[in-house]
Amino acid sequence: MEKTTARADAWVWAVRLAKSRSLATAACKAGHVRVNGDKAKPATPVRVGDRVVVRGGERERIVVVRKILVKRVGAAVAVEAYEDQSPPPPPKAERPAPIGVRDRGAGRPTKKDRRQIERLRGRG
Repeated sequence: MEKTTARADAWVWAVRLAKSRSLATAACKAGHVRVNGDKAKPATPVRVGDRVVVRGGERERIVVVRKILVKRVGAAVAVEAYEDQSPPPPPKAERPAPIGVRDRGAGRPTKKDRRQIERLRGRG
């Protein structure tokens, strides 16, 4: 017999929207998970047709529940359990190289290096 509801934290973890069950529970407690527009506590029931919004990571995920899962499954099966309505991720802009930052473990800068750093920062 199939379950008709699941805990919000367990479902979010089972469909791989959170890396661990404890992180899913923490996200619910912090108010980063919403079910049908309302903040979800970890034990909030999730049913088929509910709209779940998970904030966290680099973007917001908006999904509609298609299947109830309580055990973690493979990525291919997890994708079938929800309909993803998330906006596309923003394009990765090329980040400019940090100015005057040395590699970790490179030691103290030499006098020549310090002069170059000062010039890059506009002080010399």
